[in-house]
Amino acid sequence: MKIKVAKFGGTSLADAIQIAKVKKIIMADPARRYIVPSAPGKSAIYDVKVTDLLYGLENAIEKGDDYLPFYRQIYSRFIDIKQQLGLETNIESELEKILRDLLNGEGVDYAASRGEYLNGMLIADYLGYTFIDAAEVILFDKRGKYDEKATERVLSDRLSHLEHAVIPGFYGSMPNGSIKTFSRGGSDVTGAIVSAAVRADLYENWTDVSGFYMADPRIVKHAKKVESVTYRELRELSYMGAAVLHEDSIFPVYKYAIPINVRNTNEPETPGTMIIPTIENYDGPPVTGIAGKKNFTIISIEKNGMNSELGFGRKVLACIEKYGIPFEHMPSSIDTLCVVLEDAKVKDNINDIVDDIHRTCEPDSVEIVRNLALIATVGKRMRESIGTAAALFTALAKANINIRMIDQGSSEMNIIVGVKNEDFERTMNAIHDAFAL
Repeated sequence: MKIKVAKFGGTSLADAIQIAKVKKIIMADPARRYIVPSAPGKSAIYDVKVTDLLYGLENAIEKGDDYLPFYRQIYSRFIDIKQQLGLETNIESELEKILRDLLNGEGVDYAASRGEYLNGMLIADYLGYTFIDAAEVILFDKRGKYDEKATERVLSDRLSHLEHAVIPGFYGSMPNGSIKTFSRGGSDVTGAIVSAAVRADLYENWTDVSGFYMADPRIVKHAKKVESVTYRELRELSYMGAAVLHEDSIFPVYKYAIPINVRNTNEPETPGTMIIPTIENYDGPPVTGIAGKKNFTIISIEKNGMNSELGFGRKVLACIEKYGIPFEHMPSSIDTLCVVLEDAKVKDNINDIVDDIHRTCEPDSVEIVRNLALIATVGKRMRESIGTAAALFTALAKANINIRMIDQGSSEMNIIVGVKNEDFERTMNAIHDAFAL
């Protein structure tokens, strides 16, 4: 029998009505043997995510504020699910234990993970599947880094003895047993880890959209749906802001070439988008997707003879690294080097960085360009398609959009342009319309 791992997002599991839909989806295919749930998200009934309530609860306890309003909302959400689905799990005692643990000093990671933990228990009860606490099988090392080898060994052994199981997403444990979470959206990563451990034939990622779109439908209202996308294309787009799938969810399945199918819980008959290792003999359009983010700063450094000065780029980056800031892009020419930084990471350090560059590198000039948006146009077939860059820049010229930066990766799979923040939405629409054939 084929093995499918099915991960369901927060909106798919927001309340009893949604969970009932999910059960129908799971039971419709016997291959859906391992289920990875998120915490309950927003729905027509609830306007806040359980994870946000848990963060609020932990924060209120830490500050000594009134925490009971948060706890009551969390308690009510899970009791409603239990009662409406007619479940037997003693979720009340679990909720009480969580509150005691938080009052006794359990940290923010523990708090944030409890939505997945509780939802996983209820869903396992509802499906009649075995519940596995992710803390027992998703392992981090003492530095807080995900331990791939140990996890795959433990998780593979555990699941090899089970026909069906529910493993909550988003968290695991440190060597000392304390809870450690992935970044937000990390349930996608857990689903990929489980898929790799059982050598799944398919990893299904069920969410509230019917697949992947060429551009964010909130920005490009008529965005074209994409039938298939490669791992590498998706990582490029996810890094630049495409929010369908967590960017790190590619790594666990990459080694075993396990395809990912993004589906819509509310439209289960729609095939969604396939994310696959590679597209052979693909004759479609050169561009797969467009994604971008606002609020970047460019430091543009000019110095005659820069190209012959040994270690110049390293010295520039050292001035930035000193403040713990990673760079996003670094386009250059013979006498000019530009470093693109994300404003949220730069904070108030920009003037100090510029002073350090002047002292260390002795440039002829340093210019700061602020309020920049970066948009990536991504496609595996771009490098084989004549006129892709011409079509992109022609579309922006016709839309009267001024380009402040251009950068193309060595893989020739993406072209990144920098424009003013206020031109972001127009740029996304112009590029989409140029390639959405």
